[in-house]
Amino acid sequence: MADPVIVAAREIVGESLEELRKAVDGCTAETLNRRPAGDDTNGLAVLVTHALHSTRAWLSLAVGAALPDRDRPAEFAVVVEDPAAFLATFDAIAVECRALVETEATFDAGRVGTAPWLAGAAAEEPVTAAWALLHAIAHLREHVGHAQLTRQVV
Repeated sequence: MADPVIVAAREIVGESLEELRKAVDGCTAETLNRRPAGDDTNGLAVLVTHALHSTRAWLSLAVGAALPDRDRPAEFAVVVEDPAAFLATFDAIAVECRALVETEATFDAGRVGTAPWLAGAAAEEPVTAAWALLHAIAHLREHVGHAQLTRQVV
């Protein structure tokens, strides 16, 4: 029987990824790249790219999987030229995120790791698997909301 924490995470992550996908489905490159309130805001492409890469990294840390390569600054510089390719990348990373919480293993909430993609001393700061899992979900949900609102105004 799967760990109930992971079962709950699987459901929330799955629903969140579906909502995030809906926020970008059918968008043109122009819509994906548009910054709704000027250059210091993020467009849909940036929000979604960052949300996906962050979720994959934090879920990996939470379940003890190999950490993916991540270039966090590049997530905020993404520009979409081909919406179909963007959605294909979205779908591929979403599959990876879902796979991370498809485990039947018992969740070791107390396992400790670090997040090397963070800047400075934070990259060495130990975090528990429980913290990483909760952060992955909360952060994903936050960006789902951002993407939904941004889609309404672009």
